[in-house]
Amino acid sequence: MILETERLTLAPLTVEDAPYVYPFMSDPEVMAHWDRAAIEDPDEVKAAVAGQVAEMADRTGLYWAIRHTHSGAFLGYCELVDLDWRHYRGELGFIVARAGWGQGFATEAAAALLAHCASPLGLKRMIARTHVGDIRSEKVLRKLGFEEEGYLKGHVDRDGERRDCRLFGLLF
Repeated sequence: MILETERLTLAPLTVEDAPYVYPFMSDPEVMAHWDRAAIEDPDEVKAAVAGQVAEMADRTGLYWAIRHTHSGAFLGYCELVDLDWRHYRGELGFIVARAGWGQGFATEAAAALLAHCASPLGLKRMIARTHVGDIRSEKVLRKLGFEEEGYLKGHVDRDGERRDCRLFGLLF
């Protein structure tokens, strides 16, 4: 299903998108607050995207490429992961290339995705995590109506380093 906003088109992520994903997943600044470090090998990015496409096939994760509607520029992607269809919940994530920062693309794309979560997907609850210090993502989540629900000490192991996260939640 394709989602459209005033400026953006969100379409299911495909393996063919891997060359567009690579520039931002290989950027250490973009990946600074992600669960994994920047990826230097394009084949590793392609394998990661292939894994995400496989998650879509079994409906445990859903991923949408974010493109600028008028220019067609690939800006990043949004994800719904850890989908629990029995309890109607999942986790929201988003990543935007540095060139798209500060323009509201993450907020706009995530808002469209959240509307899709409530209907037609029928989800009732969404969570999101930010690494401590990821102020930009926290601002996006608050704009979308998420409330901070907790602090997860040592929640993520990133290359042997335990990282704390903030937990945000939203009920539909």
